[in-house]
Amino acid sequence: MLTALTRSPTDALTRCELTHLGREPIDVARAIAQHGAYEELLTELGAKVVKLPPEPDMPDAVFVEDVAIVLDEVAVMMCPGAISRRLEIESVARTVEQYRPVERVTSPGTIDGGDVLRVERVLYVGLSERTNAEAIAQLSRIVGDYGYGVTAVPVTSCLHLKSACSYVGDGTVLLNPEWLAADAFAEFDLIEVPETELRGANTFFVGQTIVMASSFPETLERLQQRGRQVRTVDLSELQKAEAGGSCMSIVFEP
Repeated sequence: MLTALTRSPTDALTRCELTHLGREPIDVARAIAQHGAYEELLTELGAKVVKLPPEPDMPDAVFVEDVAIVLDEVAVMMCPGAISRRLEIESVARTVEQYRPVERVTSPGTIDGGDVLRVERVLYVGLSERTNAEAIAQLSRIVGDYGYGVTAVPVTSCLHLKSACSYVGDGTVLLNPEWLAADAFAEFDLIEVPETELRGANTFFVGQTIVMASSFPETLERLQQRGRQVRTVDLSELQKAEAGGSCMSIVFEP
């Protein structure tokens, strides 16, 4: 059974890190309700949701994906690019180590899980404001021992690689070519997001279903035209904290 690690937002969300968005008032109660609906959707799609304890002093702790990646054989703890987020590492590590052996990327390497896109046995890693070359080199050494390759992808004008692209199955990548070099995915069939939905490229799989935010209807239509099974969820308040959909869970086979 699929496992999905999540952590509910708290009032601290209003103090979240922001890089490419201006700060707007966040209705925390609504954000918590939207996160609850997100968890309910994961459950409906067949995942066992494991809720990490809330962290009322950690504004971005809801974005658990940035702290760890879980592969089939190993989990790798990240070293987030925002120093304020490094306090999140140990509580996630204590949970993840129940499922996998744990290895770590360490400073001076910095890396967010939102910059790591897995496609089969290759990890595409965004070289971004949060992820540096030292961390990519460390990750390459760690996962290379388990038979994974790593490809660096320069990212501009957005927070993470997965803000700009996602794998949507059958050799196809959904992407915003304004935020990354599309030639990094030259071997794939490409679906571009509409110019009116530049933040619409973040999606993730739960089983055979793609999950994405409901605020990108044209992107949804493009995926459905390609025969993809897609479910949407309202993340409007969480998106004010620069959230996508994938960032709020770590989904893996136990």
